[in-house]
Amino acid sequence: MSDIEIHDDRDRGMLLARAGGPGGETVGHIQYFVLDKPERALVPVHTVVEPQHEGKGIAGSLTRELYAIAARDGVAVAPLCSFVVRWAERHPGEAPAASGELLAAARAALAADPSTW
Repeated sequence: MSDIEIHDDRDRGMLLARAGGPGGETVGHIQYFVLDKPERALVPVHTVVEPQHEGKGIAGSLTRELYAIAARDGVAVAPLCSFVVRWAERHPGEAPAASGELLAAARAALAADPSTW
């Protein structure tokens, strides 16, 4: 994993894992959107790791960085992606639980605009 760099492309709603630095091959990503109400939150909806890079901890590293970004920005994470949900359950010290209200709002926002994923 030492040659993997994670980059937040907020404009595209993508957290990218790249091999060999910024211009390297994208080997995995988390697609997310930003929710504004009832509180500001990052909402991960899909995690992908290229098949040849599976089993190297890339998805976990992406998820850990997503939560770190949220913490630095002072916002919540409302996970809708099944991988992120499972990771958060296994790492409660790094992944504060989202309220039911926030998760419901994230689901409603996704349903209202499926292009967010």
